[in-house]
Amino acid sequence: MAGEAFVYYDLVKGLRSRNIGLVFEDWSRKNERVLVLSPHDDDALLGAGYLLLAAMHEGCEVRVLIFCDGRGGYSSVGERERIVSIRRVESMSAYRKLGVTDENVLRLGYPDFSLRPYIGWILPGEPEGTTVRTIKTLRKIRPTRLLVPNDYREHMDHEALSYIGSYDGPQVGDPIMVDLGEPFRIKGFLKYSVWGDFSPEDALSIGRDPALRGNVAIKAEPEAEEKIIQALREFKSQEKIIDQLVRKRSERIVNEGYIEIYLRFDPRPNISYDGYKKRILEIDKK
Repeated sequence: MAGEAFVYYDLVKGLRSRNIGLVFEDWSRKNERVLVLSPHDDDALLGAGYLLLAAMHEGCEVRVLIFCDGRGGYSSVGERERIVSIRRVESMSAYRKLGVTDENVLRLGYPDFSLRPYIGWILPGEPEGTTVRTIKTLRKIRPTRLLVPNDYREHMDHEALSYIGSYDGPQVGDPIMVDLGEPFRIKGFLKYSVWGDFSPEDALSIGRDPALRGNVAIKAEPEAEEKIIQALREFKSQEKIIDQLVRKRSERIVNEGYIEIYLRFDPRPNISYDGYKKRILEIDKK
């Protein structure tokens, strides 16, 4: 793609830049690794495709970690028993179209519509949950940037994985469970939207318009959108659903480009005592 294929926006500060560092704070090009946590195999493409392309354009290593196995994705009864293997082949073809190599597409294989009850370390009955596999995998990959799905009214698996990424992500850098790998701090977290809006509780409203819940954005040239569409077309078992989603993507067009919205967030915010101390001093003077 052209050298100026992507434009980045800080929607809160009203800033625009060709530098990806406007979205990824503290960006250091040669040492960055971007990991997208994808509930299902197509979600990372649908919600974070432009940023995947942009990161690869920067020469950055990009990986996708798919948590669910796709067993719920059959559109005909005849595909029910084969849909997991079908979706696996389709997704590998799709990510190759985007430029993501096979070895950088990883899977954990949890059943569709069922990720939530696997959250945690030791589950009732003593099986291990998602925590061990997630921390171990992330410490092996050592991502500097973690993209997690929107947790607001999209899909129960999206909500579950957003929770996993937001809580296990910071634990990756803590000096605990060190047998799972050397702790490694993730520098930045983004939530991406697959199709729904972000939560009004967590998002930063922009200006005076409470409808704007994301706080950073990327605008891509039509060439990038065409790459995403061609990749999505590889999911032939999902043809009817993909057709609907492709039509919906026309709503992204602005100024001859296509936009993708993100919520940059701190998964472990520190409390500030300044305001509380000031208020207590005021009360103590009475």
